[in-house]
Amino acid sequence: MKYILTIDAGTTSVRAILYDVKKNQFVKIEKQPFTQIFPKPAWVEHNAEEIWEKVKDCILTVCKNINPKDIYGLGITNQRETVVAWDSKTLKPLSNAIVWQCRRTSKFCEKLKKSKIGKLIHNKTGLIPDAYFSATKIKWLLDNDKNVKEALKNKTLKVGTIESFLVYKLSHGKSFVTDITNASRTMLFNIKTLCWDEDLLKFFNIPKEILPEVVDNDTVVGFTNILGQEVKIAGLIGDQQSSLFGQGCFEEGMAKNTYGTGCFMLVNTSNKPIKSKHGLLTTIGYKQKGKLTYALEGSVFNAGSVVNWAIDNLGIASTYEEITNLAYQVDSSDGVYLVPAFTGLGTPYWDMNARAIIVGLTRASDKRHISRAVLESMAFSSYDVLKTMQRDTKLKIKELHVDGGASENEKLMQFQCDLLQTNLKKYNQESTCLGVIFMTGLATGVFKDINEIKGLLKSIKDYKPQKEEKEIQFNLKYWHGAVKKCLRKI
Repeated sequence: MKYILTIDAGTTSVRAILYDVKKNQFVKIEKQPFTQIFPKPAWVEHNAEEIWEKVKDCILTVCKNINPKDIYGLGITNQRETVVAWDSKTLKPLSNAIVWQCRRTSKFCEKLKKSKIGKLIHNKTGLIPDAYFSATKIKWLLDNDKNVKEALKNKTLKVGTIESFLVYKLSHGKSFVTDITNASRTMLFNIKTLCWDEDLLKFFNIPKEILPEVVDNDTVVGFTNILGQEVKIAGLIGDQQSSLFGQGCFEEGMAKNTYGTGCFMLVNTSNKPIKSKHGLLTTIGYKQKGKLTYALEGSVFNAGSVVNWAIDNLGIASTYEEITNLAYQVDSSDGVYLVPAFTGLGTPYWDMNARAIIVGLTRASDKRHISRAVLESMAFSSYDVLKTMQRDTKLKIKELHVDGGASENEKLMQFQCDLLQTNLKKYNQESTCLGVIFMTGLATGVFKDINEIKGLLKSIKDYKPQKEEKEIQFNLKYWHGAVKKCLRKI
């Protein structure tokens, strides 16, 4: 055997990645986008069956011309919190998946925040009641979707996050599981007892039997058939935790930031679940060889999606590269700031009613300044998250590991470094994939332990602050002024 096969089921596309263990490199990658569905303002859906078809196509493409007997195992990393309901007999989705970005349950969540159950949710799950998480999406489906109601009545209803659905399909219905990191993002999982919480299930009126079994990240969960060969399904982990693992953040105080559709920053807090006082989420980092690692997470809902908006809706450019070229034709945004609250604001504000704004426009402002504000919004949003982490953990985060599409933009990363006054270290843009590859390798015996994985990690690019803190205070003052203008909390 020589390969590990990975599925990266993201928010806008799915990919299959074939990794050569001996060469420590990707040898084949196939990517296919899928449809984004917006049935109402602030509602976001996906067709889970389309995702499944794309996954199959990607697997077959990367496995073409190789012997499937050479595959150690297949791992999955995925967009978290997105909910799929399907029928156990037909293996078909009963409705569109409700995506993590969807805000249809935001009013209900605002009521939860102000009630006693809000504190109970926070104490048990480490999460803040928000439409971002899975529980209220599941409740919405149970309350509103006739197909889901019928399947529940017939006892054929299964509900899970994307990786759970894909494992069920890959195993032809034999494996109904979710991993502990995805479970920890549902608002139904007790991160201290490590079980589906009976009190929360009762409150949301969600039957336990429709939810999957929770497993550790380095677990062989079943088998699938690839070109006539039985292959282990092993190594499941949510995308942001996978990035934490893939960037080698194995020790307390090590942090990473992923610049994807959103920005997601996690700091390893070892075996201690730290309760945040400033809007961070206490979550499970990973569980490997029976050892549990917790993390604190800050979530920026819109990052790369802002670039897509600028291209698709504003039409100021046709590609990401064009946006970047426009942005750096000017020395600064000239006082133009964009707060990317298209689907509310996450950490540390947690205002679901906030909406995106652009401030500071003058007659001299043009698409170059707006392009720069679009890119820099990722850095400003990430600044707020890291500073919040430092307040909560009392840790001096000496360096931040970065990955994701925007981490390829060296000027943006230098701007981020100057804002944070913290060193940045870029390992691999594909750290999310590496995390699940490493976890699959540990599950199947390819890698002995974490120490062996450490030897495989090498930084590609390092950044150090080039401007002093006083030089960037002006920018931060106006950024925070812009944020206050878009907050809608009563």
